[in-house]
Amino acid sequence: MDKILVTGGAGYIGSILVRKLLELNYEVTVIDNLFYKQNTLIDCCSYNKFNFVKLDVNNHKELISHIKKNDVIIPLAAIVGAPAVSLNTFYSEATNFETMKAVSKHISKNQKIIFPTTNSGYGVGEKGKFCTEESELKPVSLYGKQKVELEKIYLKNTSSISLRLATVFGPSPRMRTDLLVNDFVLKAIRDKSVVLFEENFSRNYIHVDDVSSAFIFSLKNFDKMKNEAFNVGLSSANLTKKQLCLEIQKKIKFEIISSQIGKDPDKRDYIVSNEKIEKMGWKPKKTIGNGIDELIKLYSIINYNTFSNL
Repeated sequence: MDKILVTGGAGYIGSILVRKLLELNYEVTVIDNLFYKQNTLIDCCSYNKFNFVKLDVNNHKELISHIKKNDVIIPLAAIVGAPAVSLNTFYSEATNFETMKAVSKHISKNQKIIFPTTNSGYGVGEKGKFCTEESELKPVSLYGKQKVELEKIYLKNTSSISLRLATVFGPSPRMRTDLLVNDFVLKAIRDKSVVLFEENFSRNYIHVDDVSSAFIFSLKNFDKMKNEAFNVGLSSANLTKKQLCLEIQKKIKFEIISSQIGKDPDKRDYIVSNEKIEKMGWKPKKTIGNGIDELIKLYSIINYNTFSNL
């Protein structure tokens, strides 16, 4: 059984993925600096094969020493999302790019890397034309540009799989209320309204549980998928912002306010094909509607002001 290192394993995706890996009896080491003071992995302490190292990934010497001890590396540690990157440009450049670039030079040919990238690398797509893994990458934001450049480095120089994730949604122990679906549902509940700008901009979506399953699927099918990129999204959810709000209105009564003022810092506007990974045998299980139902329950429980990503 492979030994797995997950950096940023106490984060939004990691805190779900780590549990599932432990349930499958993998030995899992998490490296995280607990930047958000989260305690999301407490229940993982009951697993004998769980190890935790509190470490900032920008400590390259220590990080590389741990990387060498593992068979599989899942690098989730990052400053994520265009707004957060813009607010922390120096730290995000170090964490998101320089650290990952340095690490790539110390990966052996026998180690497996499952690397998360982003649909935002597609930038602004052609109207009505699906972005595939063969489409030109035209990232607009710094975050998107960092991810695209790292994907090139890893696919060229390591034994790796790149998962180009759609916009993630759904509850997690390390919740993020800044992600679009999570944000809109919160505003619908709290403010009884959502202000929409660029309402006809489209993007693809994926539940955080299905992201976790895509990583595990990639691990189990690594030899078939290695050295390639795969879009990971919900094919029934290539939605405009307005369409997303209409889906939420099926569950919550709120007002949609159209605005000509405001813009997305990522400027993403595209529809995405997930056919490549679906043909490999992976399919998501949770719909947008499932996620909205879960978020409604979640927001009745948590103090959502403590779950910002900024």
